[in-house]
Amino acid sequence: MSAYLPRTAVIGAGISGLTSGKMLADYGVPYTCFESSDRIGGNWAFGNPNGHSSAYRSLHIDTSKHQLSFRDFPMPEEYPDFPHHTQIKSYLDSYAEAFGLLDNIEFTNGVTHARRLDGGGWELETQRGERRLFDLLVVANGHHWDPRYPDFPGTFDGTEMHAHHYIDPKTPHDFSGKRILVVGLGNSAADIAVELSSKSLENTLTLSTRSGAWIVPKYFAGKPADKYYHTSPYIPFSWQRKFMQVMQPMTAGRPEDFGLPTPNHKFFEAHPTQSVELPLRLGSGDVLPKPDIERLDGSTVHFVDGTSDDFDIIIYATGYNITFPFFDPDFISAPDNRIDLYKRMFYPGVDDLVFAGFAQATPTLFPFVECQARVIGSYAVGRYRLPSEAEMHEVIVADQQFFTGHMLDRPRHTQQLDHYLYEHNIRTKEIPAGRRRAQAHGAPAWARVADDVTAAAAGGGSR
Repeated sequence: MSAYLPRTAVIGAGISGLTSGKMLADYGVPYTCFESSDRIGGNWAFGNPNGHSSAYRSLHIDTSKHQLSFRDFPMPEEYPDFPHHTQIKSYLDSYAEAFGLLDNIEFTNGVTHARRLDGGGWELETQRGERRLFDLLVVANGHHWDPRYPDFPGTFDGTEMHAHHYIDPKTPHDFSGKRILVVGLGNSAADIAVELSSKSLENTLTLSTRSGAWIVPKYFAGKPADKYYHTSPYIPFSWQRKFMQVMQPMTAGRPEDFGLPTPNHKFFEAHPTQSVELPLRLGSGDVLPKPDIERLDGSTVHFVDGTSDDFDIIIYATGYNITFPFFDPDFISAPDNRIDLYKRMFYPGVDDLVFAGFAQATPTLFPFVECQARVIGSYAVGRYRLPSEAEMHEVIVADQQFFTGHMLDRPRHTQQLDHYLYEHNIRTKEIPAGRRRAQAHGAPAWARVADDVTAAAAGGGSR
């Protein structure tokens, strides 16, 4: 019996690369994972030598372990509701060891250039100066490692840095006895503002936000609040959003109650901020709220409300760029974090390329990438086939409107989606439809046909 076993390359050994590799192995697909660092974990490898971790020393995950756990590998029962980043890294280490994933990873051998061959397939150049050929390429290099900076008029004479480089109150600068401005109101901005506003550090901490944000608690009725979050595919999504918009002020109050600007959007029209401590710090006067920045002038920052203050340090918690440094810019890129992918995975017209993990999934990324991995495994062995390019483009537009049409038009929200609705669509509609397409039209044209599964699998990752 013939089997479709494309020799596959996976770029990155973070959660997306690990789950993709695990599913490829489950399907018997020979693959090689290229990792630029000396360890797995990507963003969750604190102090990652490749610079791709945004974890700070005090970081705890904002999503509870109940939502984070992979379906086939639950988090340890003894873990707290909101694990520390070291526990997340330990969990990923255990996952990789349990499923034998480390044997397929080439550490400190990232992909420096990926070129698609004229007849299909890929030539990869690696850190070691090698050139390797593959049939299928899975891109899982993450999207929280290339800091995005705002462009304000004027110049600042003090220290400017991105939250990506923040480690703790002593690293990379001495954050004590300073006038500090944190720009942004996402989870990282809230965590850093809370930490640096401690009176023991003798700082003056100001928090500036352009759009405002809805702040949600981590606990509700004594339980992790996200345990109550589960959207239904059988009720119109717009109705569910309206219900949550009504309930939000009743459960967490309004941002203006804490002195923050009124958000310029309704609840769930932008990613909410999860924080227990920020409202308390605002209410205690430890964090001083300000609106957006109008301009910079030496040590002075002018705000759009006409006020101004002097600062020593500005920390920009302003998000990240989606970047593919191994692709030629005129091949595939994501300007303003916009990249049109079918089901957030496939680039129309390039059917031997799959993207994994490129979404801002609510409530969390972990089950989302596990869901995508199931598609990757099925696709690699020819049990799933894509629709026509025309249909793919139509679905991309429809999905983008469904998941982000109600969101603020910002780079941060171009990849927003609800995992529960996405997973339901993939499981009940897309995978069965892809299976029917494969049965009707055969496996993808790029697939390598091997009459002997064992011989193909023994062929390794290069040719």
